[in-house]
Amino acid sequence: MKFGLLARIEVKPEYADQVEAMLRDAVGLAEQEQRTAAWFSFRLDATTFGVFDTFDDEQGREEHLQGKIAAALMDAAETMLSSAPVIEPVDLLGVKVP
Repeated sequence: MKFGLLARIEVKPEYADQVEAMLRDAVGLAEQEQRTAAWFSFRLDATTFGVFDTFDDEQGREEHLQGKIAAALMDAAETMLSSAPVIEPVDLLGVKVP
C-alpha cells in the first residue's frame, strides 16, 4: 500500500445520524472494490466524519474516486453536508498491518 485518500466530511447536525449510518453501511461497497486495500470510516465529533482508504497503485485510487461510495457522498453533499467534502490524496510513508 503506497497510495491513500483522506476525506473530511462536515455534516449538518440534523443529518449526523443518517451520515453515520451511510458510512457504516458503505463498508459493504468498499469490500466489493478489488483495488481498495483498506477502508476506514470514522467520526471525530458530533458533526465531523471522515474516511481513510488505501490502495496499492494510482489506478486503484482513481477507480475508488469514480465508484459508488464517492457518488453517494457527493449526492449527500447537496442536502446533508454543511460543505463539500474535502478529499485529499496522500502518499503513504509507512504501513503496519497484521
